[in-house]
Amino acid sequence: MPIFHRQPRPFRIVLRWQLIAIAVLTSFAALLWGLDGAISAALGGGINVIAGWTYGWRVAQAAPTAGETLRVLFRAWAYKLVLIVGLTWGVLTQYREVVHAAFFLAFAITVGVFAAAIAVRDTDTTEVAKSE
Repeated sequence: MPIFHRQPRPFRIVLRWQLIAIAVLTSFAALLWGLDGAISAALGGGINVIAGWTYGWRVAQAAPTAGETLRVLFRAWAYKLVLIVGLTWGVLTQYREVVHAAFFLAFAITVGVFAAAIAVRDTDTTEVAKSE
């Protein structure tokens, strides 16, 4: 059974950015398409938040060797992919009033925000390296 570790700093920051982007996109979609547009945007962005959180949670698991680290990374990507496909399928089949433009725009923007994690420095690791 995996233990819940604190998410690495870049993932926490990027998840916060994604939530801010979802709030802005939901407001914008509400103005353009009303309640269904707002719900669609929230769902589109929410899928990536859930998948990104799961990915970060799996990556934070301790791995003693390089091989184990790769196994954890590949498994984390697999979890993320399964969640994205499954949740997207669920929304598109169950929510009949989905506004596709709002849903996919929010989805695409939150994917881009998640990709920005590479630009976020992990100061927790940097401070440890400086003290050695």
